[in-house]
Amino acid sequence: MTITHDDNGTKGRFFIGEPQAPDGLMTYVWAGPSSFIIDHTEVGERLAGQGAGKQLVMAAVAFARTRHVAILPLCPFARSVFDRVPEIADVLAT
Repeated sequence: MTITHDDNGTKGRFFIGEPQAPDGLMTYVWAGPSSFIIDHTEVGERLAGQGAGKQLVMAAVAFARTRHVAILPLCPFARSVFDRVPEIADVLAT
């Protein structure tokens, strides 16, 4: 599964599939220079049950680690991943 990342400096997204009609999508908005907010995650039927949503969140975690920024997961799905995976707490905004 290939995950693509777009960021325009104000907001961004990680997606799987075609940019215009992704099969999986996670969006975020920057909340200043040191954190971003995950506000939405969705996975289409084609990828349902394959862990695509978690992979999108994990791509955001990897991005946050390379940029040394924190994540505030307001999206319920992203929040559930942070609750279930303690190894990613290092990027969780407090």
